[in-house]
Amino acid sequence: MLYRSVVYVLGMLINFFGVALLINAALGAGFWTAFFIGVSDHLGFTVGFWYGVFQFLIVFVNALLMKQAPEIRAIIPIIMEALILDFWLEIVFASVNFAVYPFAVQLAILLTAVMIVGLGVAVYILPQFPRAPVDQLFLAVSHRFNLSLQVGQTAVAATMTALAFIIGGPVGLGTLAPMIMLGPWIQWFYTRLYPLYYQYHPSIGKELEEEML
Repeated sequence: MLYRSVVYVLGMLINFFGVALLINAALGAGFWTAFFIGVSDHLGFTVGFWYGVFQFLIVFVNALLMKQAPEIRAIIPIIMEALILDFWLEIVFASVNFAVYPFAVQLAILLTAVMIVGLGVAVYILPQFPRAPVDQLFLAVSHRFNLSLQVGQTAVAATMTALAFIIGGPVGLGTLAPMIMLGPWIQWFYTRLYPLYYQYHPSIGKELEEEML
C-alpha cells in the first residue's frame, strides 16, 4: 500500500506541475482548468479551491448519471489534488510570468507542459486508486446517453470549453493542444512505465521476474 500511495502522489505532483506550467505558458489552459480559472476570476478564491468544489459536485453528478451510489472514496484525492494544484500555482509559479516571453518560447513551454501532464497521468493511474471525478464524467455521460466513449469525451470537452469561453477563461492553444496530444502522451508513457512499475511492486514484481525467467 505504501508503494502504491507513493507512486499515486508522485503522479499527482507531476500532473499538476504540468497543469501549472501549461497555465503559465499564457497561451490558454486545458478546458477544465480554463473553466476553473474563469470562475476564480469572477468569484475569487484560488483555482485549486474551485477545482475541489466542482470535483465534489461532479461526484454526485456521476452517481446520478450512472444511477449508483456516490464514489465517496474520491473525496480524499479531490482534497489532495486541490492542495497540490494550489501549491504549484500559488507558491511555486506565483512570481513566474511567461507572458513576456517570445511566442516560440511560450509554445515550447506549452508543448512541454502537455508532455509532463501525460507523464503525470500515466504515473497517477498505475496504482489503480480512485480517479478524479472529472476523469469519470465522460464515462458517465457515455453510459447515460448510450454514446461511444469518444463521443462522450468530445461532448464533455466541447461543453466545458464553451463554458470557459463564456465566462472569460483562458481558452486558446493551451486548450486545443491537450485535446490532440494528451491521449497519445499518456499512452506512450503508460506502456513504458507499466512493466517498470510492476517490476518493483513488492508483491507482483517477483512473480513477473519469475515469469521472465
